[in-house]
Amino acid sequence: MNQDHGPAPGVRHRIVIAGGGFGGLYAALELEKTVARDADVEITLISKDNFFLFTPMLHEVAASDIDLTHIVSPIRALLRRIRFFQGEVLGIDMPSRTVRVAHGFEGDEHALSYDYLIVALGSVTNFHGLPGLEQHAVTMKTLGDAIHLRNRVIAHLEEADGEEIASRRSQLLTIVVAGGGFAGIETAASLFDFVLDSLRFYRNVSRDDVRMIVVHSGTLILPELGPELGRYAQQKLSERGIQIITGTRVAGVSDAGVMLASGLQIPTSLLIWTAGTSPNPLLTSVTSELSAGRLMVNEYLEVKGADRVWALGDCAAVPNLHTGMLQPPTAQHALREGRVAARNVRAAIRGGSKAAFDFGGLGQLAAIGKRTGVARIFGVRFSGFVAWWLWRTVYLLKLPRFEKKLRVALDWTLDLFFSKDIVQFLTVRETGMAGHPSDAMPEHAVGERAAAGQ
Repeated sequence: MNQDHGPAPGVRHRIVIAGGGFGGLYAALELEKTVARDADVEITLISKDNFFLFTPMLHEVAASDIDLTHIVSPIRALLRRIRFFQGEVLGIDMPSRTVRVAHGFEGDEHALSYDYLIVALGSVTNFHGLPGLEQHAVTMKTLGDAIHLRNRVIAHLEEADGEEIASRRSQLLTIVVAGGGFAGIETAASLFDFVLDSLRFYRNVSRDDVRMIVVHSGTLILPELGPELGRYAQQKLSERGIQIITGTRVAGVSDAGVMLASGLQIPTSLLIWTAGTSPNPLLTSVTSELSAGRLMVNEYLEVKGADRVWALGDCAAVPNLHTGMLQPPTAQHALREGRVAARNVRAAIRGGSKAAFDFGGLGQLAAIGKRTGVARIFGVRFSGFVAWWLWRTVYLLKLPRFEKKLRVALDWTLDLFFSKDIVQFLTVRETGMAGHPSDAMPEHAVGERAAAGQ
């Protein structure tokens, strides 16, 4: 293992931020404006990707609404005074105050020392041990997932266009989305629009071949928005032809299709899994004081049972000071938690009052396709075009960097006049000898290997 370099001359305070999502990045941005310029402070942000991913727009990449590069921002361009270290966090050693990180092509291990630690490791996909799920399902958490899903859908359209057996064609074009929350509904709605818009280019595929099915364990989709908006969204999606099956869940997956707990089997070749996440398992190395796997913190986001350690986002159980319950793991909470944690780190270094995290949420929004949305903002309900317009406005304003805002706005404008792009983003390189055909692997196989870490 490579030991991280010792502190630079004059450095007395080493701050390490583990995780480059909403919480970790906004903690770094806050520190960038305050103590990062001080000569006695060294700050390191660790992230497995060298970019920040704006996850609320991930489904729009999968549905070819916006270019894949427009919802990512290079971390090095966002942070000028903070050291960036690309690598995968392997563990946190509390006694020695080090973070173990795998770095580079060979996965070399490094030990990064810290005096103050902000844990923002997020969550991981949970397949709940269901048979065949991990092998067959497509997830929607990363940029790679969105690109892979887009390519899979296009590959299914291409194969269905040349398929003569009607049952096989129907299986290829039946898409099942597990989960009726924000990620599941927005993914289902946007992909359904994408497939229907693309049918004009596939002469042997009809509208009757296409099925989009959402499986949700509750009685109404989008439960976070309340029953009235949930019913509205469910009705609108059903009117457009999206089938919503409530009150059951996925029980298993095989080559033949998806088996539901109700006993119903759906012939499909594509299951999108958005129904389960778990806190990062590395959190157990920080402290034994966990709440459903998440680090327990106080109102100052200080981890209970750990000294000079703060946690936030999906990996932290953050108390709501007014309700006594826990704060929801949403992006709007995580970015504000990041700012509060950074202020409290500064207070620990320079002295001064600590800041308590006290945020009730501004509201929530969901796009449900065809320029329609649902939203609850400051307790006021919106639906239809107004809610969809609010969704785009709010998230465009939250997108980092003016350059990215402009590119996304241009994508949305062009989408009004042109059809969606059905070009696959192939990542296969030519490997055959000159003059001979290559044995290059199909993109969907490459995507499956990449998803499996091969």
